[in-house]
Amino acid sequence: MGVLTRSVTLGLAAGGRSSTGFAVPALVAVKGRRGPGAALVRLAAGAALVGEAVADKLPTTPSRLAWPMLPARVAAGAGGAVALSVLEHRRGGAHLVALLAGAVGGYVGSVAGATWRQWAADSSSEWLQPDVRAALVEDLVVLDTAKTLVVSSPRNAAHDDRYAPRPTAPLTGSAPARRPAGRTPVVELAYRRP
Repeated sequence: MGVLTRSVTLGLAAGGRSSTGFAVPALVAVKGRRGPGAALVRLAAGAALVGEAVADKLPTTPSRLAWPMLPARVAAGAGGAVALSVLEHRRGGAHLVALLAGAVGGYVGSVAGATWRQWAADSSSEWLQPDVRAALVEDLVVLDTAKTLVVSSPRNAAHDDRYAPRPTAPLTGSAPARRPAGRTPVVELAYRRP
């Protein structure tokens, strides 16, 4: 997917659940990485997603179209799309496209989600009653969209140049062997930065 499609998609997801605007870039940032730092990021992103999904079902939760909920969702879509664009090493102009597309997606996702929930509440369809069922359908769509964005991201820390191993001198205690002038070992060529 290109930057426009990915940004609109992330914006739509953030319109449904604003935490996806931050969780998706965070999960992409640690994709393919191991260790306690990456595990903590995954845990925090998952907790934010679950926390918002639970809070959304509470009767005291205000409408997503009210102030300041709507601007927050638009900002989450825009900010998340720019972060995703940066993490995927897109060019500078793509960041502006991501910002605008993520903001539009956040607005459209918010309105579409509110419209879906209102339609489900007014519907005579038994399977959408009570409202919790319609909210769960929305959760599934948003979480599946977020998962698709993370999985399809071209960024993978295991193949990122910054994490490539660097050649080292042998640990034999002796000085490294001298090589003939004009010859560069293949290992050095493979890891030389442009």
